[in-house]
Amino acid sequence: MDNFKIALQYAMPKHGLSRLVGYFAAAEAGGLTRFAIKQFIKAYGIDMKEAKLENAEDYKTFNDFFTRELKDGLRPINADPTEICYPVDGAISQQGDIVDDQIIQAKGFSYSLQSLLGGKEETAAPFQHGKFSTIYLAPKDYHRIHMPMTGTLREMIYVPGELFSVNPLTAQNVPNLFARNERVVAIFDTEIGPMAMVLVGATIVASIETVWAGTVTPPAGKDIVSWQYPATGDDAIVLEKGAEMGRFKLGSTVVCVFAKDTVDFTPGAGPETVTRLGQPYAQVNN
Repeated sequence: MDNFKIALQYAMPKHGLSRLVGYFAAAEAGGLTRFAIKQFIKAYGIDMKEAKLENAEDYKTFNDFFTRELKDGLRPINADPTEICYPVDGAISQQGDIVDDQIIQAKGFSYSLQSLLGGKEETAAPFQHGKFSTIYLAPKDYHRIHMPMTGTLREMIYVPGELFSVNPLTAQNVPNLFARNERVVAIFDTEIGPMAMVLVGATIVASIETVWAGTVTPPAGKDIVSWQYPATGDDAIVLEKGAEMGRFKLGSTVVCVFAKDTVDFTPGAGPETVTRLGQPYAQVNN
């Protein structure tokens, strides 16, 4: 059965299917939208008591529901400046050291850091021999992405690609998954050095957005595109620790990348560890 599921992903028109679902997710379809939301809540056991708007009727579109806000104060942000906080609700897929440009995807699979970040050696160089953490957001999770620490945006890179599912089964069976899927790379300067946050698209992910650029994809392109941002002045984009930086309209994965000798991950955290936005994630390496 697992082999069939993987083969089906290779065969099906992933972009077309994802965009079609995206049109429905963005539509104000009245009763049909409310029905879809209620079925989704039931299927995935979503705790709507955590949401600022608890009822399916409160949402005009499925996207509004999927990117729902949490109640104020529900995810307090760790204020300790020596601690980095989790950027999302989800579960760790893999995390650890970047060795010889390679990031662990799953047992038996690794992929290139340079490819993940868009293919340029100069972009990847500051992160070589650093650390990475891959966090998977399940359909039931809160789907806004927040800053693990304060940073000034330096560059955003859109990388076109496939739209394979990013669930654990696919990660264990599709080589180079996160470096072949469509993604948005955001590179920040922080007090401890550069930090990259990679928002990875997936099957049925109708949109990836950032707070500074709005919708980055769709439309999907065929070329890698990058945008540069000023480091200082009134036009500099500075996002505080815990601030929202982006969101997925339908679920996916975030890969966080840190420079060499800048952070140490919280002891005991690893594959399948549940993450909660704002809780301690790593310590600044002094």
